[in-house]
Amino acid sequence: MQILTVKDDRETADILKSAEDPESKSRWLLWLAVVLLGVLFAPTVLWLWNRWTLSVWNNGHGILIAIVVVYLVWGELRKRIDLPKSSNPWGFAILIPALLLHMLDTGINSQLLAATALFLSLPGLSLLFFGTARTKAILFPLFTLFLTLPIPLFLTESIHLGLRYIATDSVAWILPFLGVPVYSTGTLLQIPNGSLQVADACSGFSTLYATVTVAILTAYFCPVVHRKVLVLLIAVPLAIAVNIARVLLLTLLVHWIGLDVLATSAHEISGLATFIVALPIVFWLGRSHSPDEEKH
Repeated sequence: MQILTVKDDRETADILKSAEDPESKSRWLLWLAVVLLGVLFAPTVLWLWNRWTLSVWNNGHGILIAIVVVYLVWGELRKRIDLPKSSNPWGFAILIPALLLHMLDTGINSQLLAATALFLSLPGLSLLFFGTARTKAILFPLFTLFLTLPIPLFLTESIHLGLRYIATDSVAWILPFLGVPVYSTGTLLQIPNGSLQVADACSGFSTLYATVTVAILTAYFCPVVHRKVLVLLIAVPLAIAVNIARVLLLTLLVHWIGLDVLATSAHEISGLATFIVALPIVFWLGRSHSPDEEKH
């Protein structure tokens, strides 16, 4: 027979009280919801990961943006830890349609609708478990996740084609100033050493998508209004200009070395270089450059 002491009775009472604590129940419900949604959306997360890691030309910025969003959400929630605990039942108005969208995707198996449902469910869960005030604080980072979704080619085909024409015409205009004779038709560049087709992979759309996404995040961080505007306005022309420089460089390499250079790693490295050049410029433009701006 076990004899319970006063200390044991107090510990047992503390455990029971903790189990009945509303905050503790909310925490357990949150983890249960996370586990259940993790199981439900596991194939979708795997599909997103495969898309993000497919190549540098296909949504390669997705992993970076996802990490930044997690960091932002964690930071904003820590800053608002002193806010009273609350729950907004309107979260069901977002969560239920998101789950219905996921059910719809199980029939057509597009995975894109399921990924949209995954990101759409996050604000609903936030309202249910974190309340209105905290949800407002993390709403922007959560919606930024939608910029990591792969865009179907049929929706971007006209953009790809327009970017290809811009790159082709721009390079054809620049080359004569560098002493390289060129004839262009459509998206084809013809120089003495061969012909280069500016394909979708060279359109610069991936660089454009990544640069615009990073510009939006940088503007969110930036404390100065006019720099926010500058970053958002410069993103598109910067991405286009960097890709034109890339196509120009590849064309010059073909002129100097020959078409075999396109079969080397120069093609992939030049594509990666567009990100390495464009993204730091966006970050640099978005940071404060003077003590007055820092104070502002």
